[in-house]
Amino acid sequence: MSKRNENRPGYKKTKVGWIPEEWADTKLSFVVNGLQAGVSVNSYDEKAREGELGVLKTSAVTYGYFRPEENKRIVNGEIKRARVSPTAECIIISRMNTKDLVGASVYIEKDFPNLKLPDRLWLMQVKDKRKYIPRWLGYLMASSRLRSVLSSRATGTSGSMKNISKQDVLSIRIPLPPLPEQKKIAEILSAWDRAIEITNRLITNYELLKKGLMQQLLTGRMRFPEFGKPIEKKGQLPEGWKACKLGACFKERKETNPDLPLLAITSDRGVIPRDEVERKDTSNADKSKYKRIAPGDIGYNTMRMWQGVSAVSTLEGIVSPAYTICTPKKGHSPSFFGYLFKYPPMIHLFHRFSQGLVSDTLNLKFRHFSQVKANVPSEAEQIRIAAVLSTCDREIELLKKKQEKLKEQKKGLMQKLLTGEVRVKI
Repeated sequence: MSKRNENRPGYKKTKVGWIPEEWADTKLSFVVNGLQAGVSVNSYDEKAREGELGVLKTSAVTYGYFRPEENKRIVNGEIKRARVSPTAECIIISRMNTKDLVGASVYIEKDFPNLKLPDRLWLMQVKDKRKYIPRWLGYLMASSRLRSVLSSRATGTSGSMKNISKQDVLSIRIPLPPLPEQKKIAEILSAWDRAIEITNRLITNYELLKKGLMQQLLTGRMRFPEFGKPIEKKGQLPEGWKACKLGACFKERKETNPDLPLLAITSDRGVIPRDEVERKDTSNADKSKYKRIAPGDIGYNTMRMWQGVSAVSTLEGIVSPAYTICTPKKGHSPSFFGYLFKYPPMIHLFHRFSQGLVSDTLNLKFRHFSQVKANVPSEAEQIRIAAVLSTCDREIELLKKKQEKLKEQKKGLMQKLLTGEVRVKI
């Protein structure tokens, strides 16, 4: 519980710490009907289609978030064995998971009759909705204190997987506010959840908009009037565009300079300082063969270009020899090509030109990269196209930052409201 509650007027010391005098201290078993386990059933390694039954993966449940799309299609002969479905106002708990996610729980707002729980997930419901608000309990179960308690009680020696027993969950002591306060706390936190969900929808919409604009602008199906008319048929070369090999647009940079800062090329964050990457630094102590990359260059993973791992650099530094560095020639916008190299049909071409027998050995060295053909507009049109797509990226980035801020605010509110550090007005 919050240390700020200690010895405060109007607070009392209990087995769960210092809580408001009006609150009770009880076991979870007095509040809920127990834990109903799902059943392990055979399933296909594919998502259930509309109208079919699916069994949830453990990845469907994280702290406070439910992902119903994380499921597998149940084999027909196993359908009768699957019995437990998520129902409105229940809480699902992860019985077996990694150390970080064992005991993870989420409140379910509506019925999911076509989804079934595996044996690694439990379903929990309150005993009496006249005394306990299910949504409030859902937030409490996902709070940092309950997460810590559940994680500490988990056991297991099977690799990274941990397990928690029913007794370990039901014996947890919880602070229990009066019903009106439970309701108000749930309403406040729900408002933040709605804001987070609305922001998430906006992000999705902008990502779909960007995808559509890339399909139109990078092919000439949509054009700015001053540059010419859009094409009428797929496969046409737009007026003013030229079909050329990438070797005519780029030259390879082979410079080295071990004194420059070490950078990393990522598919989602672009070119960033290596120390900002969460993965362990496995780079060689000897940086003499590391390649220089400069602002305006495009770097790509020689072994993963067929997966779209490339980025335009805004920094100067060095990167691993596993990357190929391309410098645009005069009249070619790096921003435009940065987007073009993320366009799925272009990535497909990179896959075709990659050399190797299997996926793990495929590589696209510059001499093969230079043979890939692309339809390229004038530099002025390249810049306009890149500007439109860049605007989408900025909007998406701002919305993602807003969403993270909302999540931080919600986390802070949970800490204060669910411990009684901050009281709500009834």
